[in-house]
Amino acid sequence: MKRRSLPVAAALTATAALMLTACGSGDEKSGDNDKIAGAGQAAQKPKESASASGAPAGDKPDGVDLSLPSDMDLVFDWDKPKDKNEAAAMDDAANFLRAIYRGVAKRTTKDAAVTAYSTGDGLHYAQVQINEWIKGGWTATGTLRHYDATTRSAPNGKSVEVGFCADSGKFFGREIKTEKVLKTKPSIEDFDYFKIVMVKFPTSEGLWQASKVFVETKAAKCQ
Repeated sequence: MKRRSLPVAAALTATAALMLTACGSGDEKSGDNDKIAGAGQAAQKPKESASASGAPAGDKPDGVDLSLPSDMDLVFDWDKPKDKNEAAAMDDAANFLRAIYRGVAKRTTKDAAVTAYSTGDGLHYAQVQINEWIKGGWTATGTLRHYDATTRSAPNGKSVEVGFCADSGKFFGREIKTEKVLKTKPSIEDFDYFKIVMVKFPTSEGLWQASKVFVETKAAKCQ
């Protein structure tokens, strides 16, 4: 079985049909595509954080443990935008991905980080991803790099679309029972382009939650 990246895992599950959208390789048209999907969607209240696990303070933004195993490295090679809300939304888009892989490592969809950084369709996406890894008997190992990030705010200021590339060429699945690392040859399948719609949590100054996730797999523009 080959390595599982987030979009591939979702594609294997019928319930993920809502999550995955093939954006295509051409330029996006103006008009409706200029609108941010889910801009008016309300955020759900995150659950209480799990008890402290001794993770460094930097692993606990918003009081939620986001620590990952030492062999699982998520790199976010991007510059923060000047806009305060967009910068916060970008940070929490990264935290959303950390939460997913923390769920993969912990083998649960119920980790506090997952419910803190996602809501609605975003929460469903996270749960589908984690469950696919669990059902396959895999965890993850290696370095997953994210780069070329952009942000776009909705007019009401309550939603930010965060777009970015992901390179999983050095990130692999590992069979839990055998410890075998499922390495693959470099290919276009290593590159994905994400758009995550982040919505502002209404009772928190800085918390943003992923409400929708769109993925273009085999993204040549990310090579």
